[in-house]
Amino acid sequence: MSKRFTLVFFVLLALAIAIPSFAAPMPSKTAANQSLDSRAADLAVVRDFTSNDQVAQALTARGFTPDQVNARVAQLSPQDLHQLANHLDQLQAAGLTRQEWIWVGIGALAAVILIIALD
Repeated sequence: MSKRFTLVFFVLLALAIAIPSFAAPMPSKTAANQSLDSRAADLAVVRDFTSNDQVAQALTARGFTPDQVNARVAQLSPQDLHQLANHLDQLQAAGLTRQEWIWVGIGALAAVILIIALD
């Protein structure tokens, strides 16, 4: 029984170590007195991004029309719009990345090897 507990403990420990952490510091929101020119520039950046063919296809596949997307972007607060415009390069599609799946596979393989080795 204690052998099995030890095995489970080390498997869970290996999985926890194998999955990397992607936390990063988040910058503060911009000041509330953001100029209208800055807001217009941020709107242009975000609208240019959403008009990209791949992004537009992904949004359409999820049921959003370009008019709905533009309306929702226009409703963002100046701080949120500025933050979105500055961090568009960091957006990722939902789900795990290929690298994360590789780490999960390595952890699962290590668990299988440990189970076979200890039996």
